[in-house]
Amino acid sequence: MSGTFIDIALRDGTTIPAYVAQPAKGSGPGIVLLHDASGLDDFVRRSADLYAEEGYVVLAPQLPDHDPKPGGVAAENFAALVDALRALPQHAGKVAVIGYGRGGRFATRIAAQADVDCAACYYADDFRACLADIPTIRCPIIFHFAEAGAHDQREAEAALAGRQHIERYVYAGTSAGFIVSDSEHFDKPAALMAYSRTLAMLRKVLGPHFDLNHLWEQHCYFEFGTRDVDAVMPTMVAEPYVNHVPTMTGGVGHDQLKRFYRYHFVHSNPADTKLIPVSRTIGADRVVDEFVFCATHSCEIDWLLPGLAPTGKYFEVPMLAVIRFRGDKLYNEHIYWDQASVLVQIGVLNPEGLPVAGRQTAAKLIDETLPSNALMPNWASSEGKPI
Repeated sequence: MSGTFIDIALRDGTTIPAYVAQPAKGSGPGIVLLHDASGLDDFVRRSADLYAEEGYVVLAPQLPDHDPKPGGVAAENFAALVDALRALPQHAGKVAVIGYGRGGRFATRIAAQADVDCAACYYADDFRACLADIPTIRCPIIFHFAEAGAHDQREAEAALAGRQHIERYVYAGTSAGFIVSDSEHFDKPAALMAYSRTLAMLRKVLGPHFDLNHLWEQHCYFEFGTRDVDAVMPTMVAEPYVNHVPTMTGGVGHDQLKRFYRYHFVHSNPADTKLIPVSRTIGADRVVDEFVFCATHSCEIDWLLPGLAPTGKYFEVPMLAVIRFRGDKLYNEHIYWDQASVLVQIGVLNPEGLPVAGRQTAAKLIDETLPSNALMPNWASSEGKPI
């Protein structure tokens, strides 16, 4: 944990502690982060640190054990949390509120009653208690529902329908707490999806905005251009990871990944390695890069063809890279390709009788007019049939 604790005075005279995390550059837009019934625990503080890494100043208060009574004092207490964030010298710009469970219910109330620019509610512990606030919410807000809260879904659909500033997502197979990494209900794919959706809203409404295209280009330049491992690592977060999915090569954490880059990747790519860009999609926290990897198997390529002696064969293979960022640093890379196509092209896999292709896969990616369905024997059987 890299944050600090401060005290906040509420309108009713109560003083509560709060955890404050700030971005590396020292200032940024703000987030009020509201915990569930479990309190201001490690998960909430880790979440605050994570949002700080994304460029936000985060205030995570220790909420009183009892719910505030409805009325003016409760509304003023909620407003005091927002005011406390705005009063921080690190805060600059707009404000969001994010809450989990009980905190999600409070986040909805704050979105309705206080001056915030956007909000996110994760599996409110009592969504019916949120219904009265929905009509008065004017800022963008996201509701993340666990599937186990299905009894709330019909009411949620009715209450949120037709409101363009409200997003609603249900995560299949999940229960409340699905984003908490040390919870029995933790569901990593759902947690990652929900986080990205929330971050997309934050980026759109609050900023800050980072040039992910430039950051990715710079990272690739150090990998394939200058082949400088010591320049590659600073483009990434302190504990990054890379996974080349077909061969499961890469590394998790700074030291393992740097070892991988230095001895098994950056300097093991053939001298004639070339990347042909095909498409690039840039989101709030990730880049999806589609390209063709071209090279001659003139040396052992540890990460792509581990353990195979050089064959001297030239190959081209479509690749897809999904690169996730935290703030202005790369966090992880997932790289995909058709390994069978590579093995066919270097002559170690006989394609006869198998539904696999060689260099044709790269050619068709670039020229869509090339024949389709050549590997499908049954394709001819539908010729002339009604469509």
